Amino acid sequence: MAMPRKIKVSFDDAFPYGAYAVSAVTEVRDFDRSTKDRAVFATDEETGLPIWSVDVIDGDPDARKADRTVSIKILSKVQPVLPAHAPGSPFTQVVFEGMTATPYVSETGNGRARLAWSFRATEVRAPRNSAAANKPAA
Repeated sequence: MAMPRKIKVSFDDAFPYGAYAVSAVTEVRDFDRSTKDRAVFATDEETGLPIWSVDVIDGDPDARKADRTVSIKILSKVQPVLPAHAPGSPFTQVVFEGMTATPYVSETGNGRARLAWSFRATEVRAPRNSAAANKPAA
């Protein structure tokens, strides 16, 4: 079949109500190559770029509990910097560029499974209409 494993998606299609970062951006550990004494970090097979991760909350009020918080993997030579969050808000509104989605089957226990998505991006930034759009985090 000629279907790509990674499907290109726009941020607006994946998160029509927005996304809000709830963790720091961290480097993804390669669990197959790491040992207890030596951490090895993951790189993308196609680009060779390091893989970073950030957890976000989907702004969709109808999102199921299992789908509300997702990890977005970011391919970047250097650690991505999250934009500053809006004053008075505990969350950092973010937008991802260069997104792909990979479907997979997630085991939920008791012999049940559900369709889930793994998201990747090439960039994270503030929304263009945000007051924090041009102000990096302190």
